[in-house]
Amino acid sequence: MFYGLNRLIKIILPKRLFYRALIIVAAPTIILQLIITIVFFDSIWIKANKNVTRSLVSQLKTIQNMYLNNKNNLDFFTDSYKNNFNFEIDINNDVFPTATGERKFSPMDRSLRRELKSAFGNNNYWFNTTKFKKAVEIKIKSENETIEFLIPKEMISTSSVRLFVLWTTLPSIVLILIALVFLKNQTKPLVRLAKAAERFGKGDYINDFRPSGASEIRKAAYEFDRMAKRINRHLNQRSEMLSGISHDLRTPLTRLKLQLAMIKDEDISKKMSSDIDEMEGMLNDYLQFAKTQAKENTSSINLANLFKEIKKNLKDENLNLVNLSDIIIKGRGSSLRRCFENVINNGLTYGKKVYVDLHKGSNRVIINIEDDGPGISEDQYRNVFKPFFRLDKSRSLNKSGVGLGLAIVEDIINSHGGNIQLGKSQYKGLQVKISLPF
Repeated sequence: MFYGLNRLIKIILPKRLFYRALIIVAAPTIILQLIITIVFFDSIWIKANKNVTRSLVSQLKTIQNMYLNNKNNLDFFTDSYKNNFNFEIDINNDVFPTATGERKFSPMDRSLRRELKSAFGNNNYWFNTTKFKKAVEIKIKSENETIEFLIPKEMISTSSVRLFVLWTTLPSIVLILIALVFLKNQTKPLVRLAKAAERFGKGDYINDFRPSGASEIRKAAYEFDRMAKRINRHLNQRSEMLSGISHDLRTPLTRLKLQLAMIKDEDISKKMSSDIDEMEGMLNDYLQFAKTQAKENTSSINLANLFKEIKKNLKDENLNLVNLSDIIIKGRGSSLRRCFENVINNGLTYGKKVYVDLHKGSNRVIINIEDDGPGISEDQYRNVFKPFFRLDKSRSLNKSGVGLGLAIVEDIINSHGGNIQLGKSQYKGLQVKISLPF
């Protein structure tokens, strides 16, 4: 039971901290406002209104009794009540109205109906509190005549209620507005910290972040900034080391090539040259992997133009851009170009044609790159993303490398907040489905 209630509360409550904090501040104020209003309305206003209404009805009963006792002094007591109590009294033989003019849910009408019924009985009274703005019309059946009264409304309903509601509501509204301003200022640093963490998670370098806000929030922001700098320093050191090692190995490989050119045994020279070429391919992959960790600023990228540039650079008519929409995303242009080129080159290597389809989803862009090659078995879909993994079957995504091709692609896509999936192509080859956020 409590689990279900707790779950329901979590669904109803807003998800953002600002609105939750606003509820914490505003809810007690509103509840207190309601309690004070209800207590006042029930214990003070209703009782006071009841006593005022009872006193008024008693006066009406007295006027009726005086009139029935002595009808000769009609002008005297009507003028007296008009001058002293601001009552308008008229006695006539008009037909007594049957249609009620009461409001069912009005406290003033309920109180007036209860007292008139007690004093004059059923069907002997009629009143209307809405016909006139500042007066109440009351009709009393007296023998064969009708006594009509026009009474000031303040004699039934006290005007202090509006003032009370105003003075209890206005301060609450002012307090909530002040709370809105302070809460907005307090949640801004948290929002900035969350956005900075999101950008850092996507591979952006955070240079413009400054800790602000309360001491606890400032402390968290300061530690995040230090952590981001340590991670960036570690990534840079790793990339520089890998790049340096790969670059340094090129010199002895070049010397080996020169020495092989002087060997007269062509069979041995050919085998050793093949091994050296393979080592060069490995070094190129290492360097490419190191480049994915290199510092690059985020910019706006038109994906349609990016794929057109890739096709222009590849100069391969087998690359078909099936459906391209002008979709602009935030990302690192060189990294994304390297990512797409890896996938496209792989498709062109193991298939005859590659098809690129680009379309927009609800809040993500979907990129389908398909080929008509031999494809990959489904049980190897996850393995091909592992660094240094190589397929031994007919289709090896890293035939000339060390198994970093798709590892680089996945690293770039994940660093942009996207994901990559493999599947069966409609052209009987491999489908690479990439989704990226706007």
